[in-house]
Amino acid sequence: MSDKFYVVSEKQHNDLVEAAYVARKFNSDEAKAAAKFAAFASRHGIRTHNALKALHLDHLFGSAAGGCVPDAKIEKRETRFEASAIWNANKKLGQATAYDAMEEAMRLADKYGIGQVSVDNAFHYLWGGGYVMEAAQKGYIAYTNCTAALAEVVPFGGKFPTLGTNPHSWGFPTTDAVGFPVVVDWATSVVAMGRVQQFLREGTKLPEGAAVDKDGKYTIEPSEVAALTTFGKHKGYGLSVINELVGAFIGGSLPTLRSRWGSVENEKHTPAFYFQVIHPDAMSGNNFAQGRDQAGNVKAVLEDIIGHGNDDAILPGKFEAAAATRSDENGGLLFSEAEIAGFNEIAEECGQPKWDTANLKTAV
Repeated sequence: MSDKFYVVSEKQHNDLVEAAYVARKFNSDEAKAAAKFAAFASRHGIRTHNALKALHLDHLFGSAAGGCVPDAKIEKRETRFEASAIWNANKKLGQATAYDAMEEAMRLADKYGIGQVSVDNAFHYLWGGGYVMEAAQKGYIAYTNCTAALAEVVPFGGKFPTLGTNPHSWGFPTTDAVGFPVVVDWATSVVAMGRVQQFLREGTKLPEGAAVDKDGKYTIEPSEVAALTTFGKHKGYGLSVINELVGAFIGGSLPTLRSRWGSVENEKHTPAFYFQVIHPDAMSGNNFAQGRDQAGNVKAVLEDIIGHGNDDAILPGKFEAAAATRSDENGGLLFSEAEIAGFNEIAEECGQPKWDTANLKTAV
């Protein structure tokens, strides 16, 4: 995989991404949300869920296929539970929906100590870690999961894909303790399909046991991937099933029908989102050892985990924080030559200027 990256200013990136979404009939606010989120992912080194993945998803399953409706309006449904919100997204752009949902969950947490937002009829929101990271940066404990756009993962012991990659994402407000939010974010497959697309783009092989071909045999060739496998065998499988059950309780339907728009009339084909935010004050028992306060106690626990000679131990979120630092030090977002080529295809599609690598500096 390439270790040479070109520096693109965030404005240059956002201008192109916004133009691409507007060309696909999304409104200005949706386009800005999509560009903002893509830039946030790229800044933190999340190459599998950048604007290229977002626009690719939209082309395959979104506005070009009826799975995402530009300028859709969210229906906020009545509920008797004051700390909960229930939304019908009406296939609105996932990034814009997720930003609004996390803001609502934080508002509820400020009032009730905890807030949750369930979203039905959604379109994929991409990198769940980005939403919880931003909430953690604002001082909250945050969680989200979603059912992925497509069933492309085989259940443990099975051979037919009936699950999504189904990510879980947690964010913790630990910047004062360790310099960055601890963010635990993972797909429940060995690799995300975005990683397969990245490996294909970069000419890199897959790890062993991560995917199967059309005959159900393991493959390391990205071009041969027909389905993915769960990480940790039965453990990742169980975590993936959690997302499917949460989605089912919200209103999501059969995973094998998601994004299969021409199949089974009167069925639902959309993903579901779940967001939960906790205000740290709502958890505190105010009885910490050695006279520590809550923040001091969190710091002490983290220091104990990575202490005792564990010099090479990495707290979740450190790699993303390091990537953000590198982006900031280079003054922009970092993209490989293959990614630049991908962005130039998007520029051609929506009539925008292409990015010339001769005019871009190389990242250090």
